[in-house]
Order: sequence, then structure tokens, then C-alpha cells
Amino acid sequence: MAYTTINKSTDYFNTKLISGNGGTQSLTGVGFKPDFTWIKSRSRVDPHSITDIVRGVASQLDSSGTGVPTTHSDAITSFNSDGFSLGSQADVNRSGTTFASWNWLAGGSQGSSNTDGSINTTYTSVNTTAGFSISQYTGTGSAATVGHGLSAVPNVIIIKRLDQASNWCVYHTGLGGADHNVFLNTTSSIQTDTAIWNNTLPTTSVFSLGANADANGSGAGHIAYCFAEKTGYSKFGSYTGNGNADGTFVYTGFKPAWLMVKRTDTADTWIMYDSKRIGYNPNNYILEANTTAAEYSSDRFDLLSNGFKPRYDWTPINASGGTYIYMAFGQSIVGSNNIPATAR
Repeated sequence: MAYTTINKSTDYFNTKLISGNGGTQSLTGVGFKPDFTWIKSRSRVDPHSITDIVRGVASQLDSSGTGVPTTHSDAITSFNSDGFSLGSQADVNRSGTTFASWNWLAGGSQGSSNTDGSINTTYTSVNTTAGFSISQYTGTGSAATVGHGLSAVPNVIIIKRLDQASNWCVYHTGLGGADHNVFLNTTSSIQTDTAIWNNTLPTTSVFSLGANADANGSGAGHIAYCFAEKTGYSKFGSYTGNGNADGTFVYTGFKPAWLMVKRTDTADTWIMYDSKRIGYNPNNYILEANTTAAEYSSDRFDLLSNGFKPRYDWTPINASGGTYIYMAFGQSIVGSNNIPATAR
């Protein structure tokens, strides 16, 4: 059995579904005050809207594009004790539109400067229990290190430059080294580039940057989201597809509540699942991190009590011999207080 110090995953991550009203509304039931909220229209072709406590609630980023943050005072208007409030901005609250929001807890505030690296962050909001931090820093244009505050080695690092069009750079432990990268906003396959992560693996205190302008532009502001794996709550790994309806079983040690998968050996889309859109196997809804597309229904995955299994020979998740990376968050089978999680 998997045991964890995180007995209630919804203290740190939760999906909240939204029905847009075109006016204002306060969403409750998240279970905590979020520091990072990712919203995507389910029923329309509309941008993603990513908001965090470090940049401030008026600043939105779109994972499907290269653009700078947009400023909307009527999108998320506040993070609240059990959720967040929305204004009338169409990308998050269009009347008659359904949305999914995915919410994470970082440090509970904007945080302060982290001075562990050669670059001092402007702010770092960190939750060492859940293994998640948000850092804003100014790039140098040359080799540097940045403190992440996790006191653990990050398995995933996602960086976006804030002052000009740029790719979303993704380090993932499943890519096989610090000379490898994928881009969240594209379908591109694994890239070999020693300049992004300076061909240096992250440590328990810092991650490394080279001279790449997207991740370390001279004088430019950047935002970094860092995730460290926590037993029974989060898992970041890789698997090989078998091209069969009885797909490869991927063990996570918990029941996934949110799952994102990317094929890396060839160009393909980023697949996003959660356990609340329909909520039973295998007929879940798909959204794509790198496109503005509305969700579509398909029998693609079983989300199980201790992992997940592709149920289709679809190339974005289960091509024969295809290689894939994933991010998963969810609820452990048994916590340190013997709290069970059941299959659905």
C-alpha cells in the first residue's frame, strides 16, 4: 500500500467546475485559498487563463500561446478562503459557458525573495508539504541559478517569460536529462537544448538556467512553477505505449484527480484529464493545454485507485512504442492516518 503524509489531497489541489454567468460570482468548495488557478472553457474555443498569487490576480497567461500576460481586473478578482471570485471577463465567466478550474495551494501569499541562487527571486511562494512553488525572477542572459524553496529536487519546472512572446519551457524528470526540454504551448517532440537548463539537473535548493532567452532573457521578468513529487499525492514520470485497448498500466500510488500527458518521441498534443468532468471510467472529457479547443468526449483512460491505464490506441496517449511523460495529482490509497481512497 501507498502511505503519505498528505491525508487529504484536496487541501492542496482541487478541480472546481464553473457555469459562467457573464456577471460576477464567488466560487466556493475548492477547500482552500488557491495560489494558482488554471481556468479553461469547456464548451467554447477560448484561451486558457492561468493566474497566480505572485503575479497578482489581474494578470492572466495562456498556456496555448506565446503571448505576454494580459491584464483583466474583471477576470479573477480575488482568491478567497474556500475558492475565488470572478468578474465578467469572458475567458473565465462568459454567460452560458461551462469552465473547468484547476487549483493548487502554494505558500498562501506572494512570498518573499529567495536568495539561494545566483539570481535572487523577486517573490517565491512555496509549499514544501505539497511540493509546489511559484517564483518570479529577472533573467541575466547567461548561466545562472534560481532558488525554488522546495527543499526537495523538483521533478517538473515550467517557465514563461513575461515581457515578450516566448515559448513555455518545460523540464520534466521523465525526459531523461537537463539537456532535454518540451514546450507546453506546442505539439513539439522532445528538444535537445543545453542552453535552457544549462545541462545541469536541479538540486534541492536551485534550478539552473543557461543563455536561452525564453527561460533567462537578460533583464526580463519570468515566472517559474516548480513541482516536487510527494508520495501518495503527486507523481511525475514516463511510460511507453503499447497501441492496445488494454493499455500500459501506470502506477502512481494514488487515485488520479488530475492528469496531463504528452507524447515526446514525436509531435503531439498535451492531453488534460480530471476526475470531475463526467467522473466515471472510461468516458472522460479531454482538454488540451496547447490549444484553445473546447473539450471533447472520448473513451481514453481509466483513472484507477492506484494509477491510470490508457484504453485506446490513440497516438497522443498510447501509440505502440510511443514514449510519454505525465503529471498526476490525486488521493492516496491509505494515508498516515489510515484514510482510504476508493476506486470509481
